[in-house]
Amino acid sequence: MIDPRLQKEAILRVGEVTEVTGRKISVTVDKDKNLSELFFDGDLIRNVAVGSYIDIRKGFFSLIGKVDGEFARPDFAQDSAASKVPSAKRSLSISLVGYVDRSGKFFGGTKELPLVGNEAFLLTSERVHQIHSLVTKDAIAMSVAISDYEGFEISLPVDGLMNSHIAVFGNTGSGKSNTVALLYKSYIAAMRQRNATAFNRNVRVLFLDFNGEYSRPDCLTSEKRVYNLSTRHDQGDKIPLSTAGFFDFETIAILSDATEKTQRPFIRRSLELANRIWGGEDSLGHFQNILRQQITQILKMTDKERAFLLIDYLRQVLPENVNAGLVLPIDHDLEWHNVSAQFVTANGTYPQTSPASILNTEIYRRTGDFQFSEDIIHDFISICYVQLIWDVLSNRAQNEHIAPVINKLKSKQADIRKVFDPRNVGDIFSQNVVVLNLHDVNIEMKKTLPLLIAKRVYQEQKDRADTPSALSLVIDEAHNILSYESSRESEAWKDYRLETFEEIIKEGRKFGVFVTISSQRPSDISQTITSQAHNYFIHRLINSRDLQSIATAVSYIDKITEESIPTLPTGTCIFSGMAGQMPMKLAMKALQDWEQPKSTTRKLSDVVPFEDDDLFNLDF
Repeated sequence: MIDPRLQKEAILRVGEVTEVTGRKISVTVDKDKNLSELFFDGDLIRNVAVGSYIDIRKGFFSLIGKVDGEFARPDFAQDSAASKVPSAKRSLSISLVGYVDRSGKFFGGTKELPLVGNEAFLLTSERVHQIHSLVTKDAIAMSVAISDYEGFEISLPVDGLMNSHIAVFGNTGSGKSNTVALLYKSYIAAMRQRNATAFNRNVRVLFLDFNGEYSRPDCLTSEKRVYNLSTRHDQGDKIPLSTAGFFDFETIAILSDATEKTQRPFIRRSLELANRIWGGEDSLGHFQNILRQQITQILKMTDKERAFLLIDYLRQVLPENVNAGLVLPIDHDLEWHNVSAQFVTANGTYPQTSPASILNTEIYRRTGDFQFSEDIIHDFISICYVQLIWDVLSNRAQNEHIAPVINKLKSKQADIRKVFDPRNVGDIFSQNVVVLNLHDVNIEMKKTLPLLIAKRVYQEQKDRADTPSALSLVIDEAHNILSYESSRESEAWKDYRLETFEEIIKEGRKFGVFVTISSQRPSDISQTITSQAHNYFIHRLINSRDLQSIATAVSYIDKITEESIPTLPTGTCIFSGMAGQMPMKLAMKALQDWEQPKSTTRKLSDVVPFEDDDLFNLDF
């Protein structure tokens, strides 16, 4: 009687190792195993071929290799009459991808090399499932993909994948948006099923959505907060921004594009002045007294150019006085006496020698009409002008260096009002899953807002890092803000933006911050950021620079897999990273129509519908 185990091994055997050169192995295939399929126990088994896996037995170890290529090796028959006529033996070029130890557990990487003469076998279905299994017994699983090798379902682990930095790359239409939505929909559903209360309290997910793809009601989850922001009108949603949140040095510096050496110190001095004014019991009276002190010094000046420059600054702060439909200038009762180089009032008095006359000037009386507005941005700009006046009076700063930062803040004032609500002191995470829809936001604010919000939530997560908490920051179309080739902004501002996100992705993991970036142009993104990702989902990429970027960042992807990237079908990707033992080709599951992100290709047949009646009544 034939031993069934020996019979099985005889059928599954494909050949033996004939050459070992580092990780590159050559296996010569037995002559009777050159068919494309084999029959075993009534089942049709795929024979070994390029892209398939092979099991090389070395004692109690099973070394798992991937077939990179095959070739014909000449074989001269020595015992036949036609000994000089060459025949060909089929040989396989193998790269080792992992091994199965004595306990039957699969590990990626190379621990041992085979010996010449070791037998090579086809993988059984149990072994195929074993090397593709990424989820341990007690782990939280997300069923999101189908194996492209044998067509069975593959689950990805929450721990190992979602608590890591993830990069999703692919050309437009390759399926990367579906992959991002599928991963986070499965993650949110799995965690809420495990413990909804703890998930909602401890885990935050923030999507920076540049094209409005994830704002549909059932995309990701129905329990989310979507901020549909707009800089074109005032009807868009507004992000909560408390006074404390706005009066943060980094926040103001970002909004005003302040330079490092001159403008940032000025912003810091302005914030200190604001804190002194608003920190007292009578903030309005304090501010009015400061204006009176400055006006007194200005009207006693002998430098005409500087004096009128400072009056122009006061014109930005003091309220207008409209009389009979005409605006009354704050300096209408002041003139400059060129001979004596000083101001003279309408009454003919000289403030320099008669300080009491200052009290009767229009500009001095106007200080009593000043009131703070309900707009903290407008009020802070007024404080900036007051600080600038102090700096000019004390020769600490020059107008041409400081005025641009105030003008920049003023130019953004309208856009800031449209996307932020400074009177709302609530948390941006009114629900723990938040989508910021930036589709209707202008380009300048598209670069400023993500940086501002990312810094804010990153700092908040750092403050609660000692608690069991996590923050997932998802940046869709990441090349919009992580590109190092942008020509729309200064080098200093671009460097600061990139350094900020590089810090988040390099240091955030220890604080429970995990970043997911999705882009169709990985070559445009800072290599520091792409190389810091732990797990990659690589969809179809065609551009040579993008492919080179992937080859540089993902060092553990094999050559055959890398060469298949330009021909991947829609929805199929190469998954490689720390959550898996080896690179795998996955067909990501398609979401239902109502759950998909708003990124599907528009059909021209839907744009121009078919008209039956008109088609058959054409007058030729």
